[in-house]
Amino acid sequence: MTLPTLYSFRRCPYAMRARLGIYLSGSQVLLREIVLKHKPQPMLDASPKGTVPVLILQDGEVIDESLDIMIWALKRDDPDNLLLIEEPHKQEIAKALIDANDYKFKPWLDKYKYADRHPEQREENYREQGEQFIAKLETLLAKHEQLLGSKPCIADFAIFPFVRQFAHVNKPWFRASPYPNVQRWLSHHLASTTFTHIMKKYPTWLESEEAFLFGKETKQK
Repeated sequence: MTLPTLYSFRRCPYAMRARLGIYLSGSQVLLREIVLKHKPQPMLDASPKGTVPVLILQDGEVIDESLDIMIWALKRDDPDNLLLIEEPHKQEIAKALIDANDYKFKPWLDKYKYADRHPEQREENYREQGEQFIAKLETLLAKHEQLLGSKPCIADFAIFPFVRQFAHVNKPWFRASPYPNVQRWLSHHLASTTFTHIMKKYPTWLESEEAFLFGKETKQK
């Protein structure tokens, strides 16, 4: 039986998010690792906006938003209840956190990471704007191990790849920053077996090559 096809780029936090959802659901896809400077035509035909991730289902349906891919996968199977079924209040909080990450934090993160492209302000100014979201996470993580409780939920997995990117802009600063709970939380996820598996390196896909099986078969029980 054919499988869905996932176009991905290993270091992209949006693509990490999609791979996390697929892996944690126990789903399987055919992964095509691309080079962003040389986007393959089949991916562009499926999603003209040209960003990863792009998931093409067996019936031809295209899902090209990372959070939608996570939800698609977890609705198929959610063994760890990452979608917080039967907890509507927590679902609302998780959604609000992810929205804040995507629409408020991420734009400042991009300017912080590429401050030389945005000379209107100093790098530190962009970082301070991003810190508002980091401080919010710090407050939540002072109460429990994960963002909404003792166990991770969709918000943890949807957000930590972006906090990872923020931390990597200036690692010495982040290590010395007043966010010990965010540091602990991020370190926990980066050291996990889950993250190790979704960050496995795959050869770049070319149109003449086969894709690589990713998901259930790579998940150790």
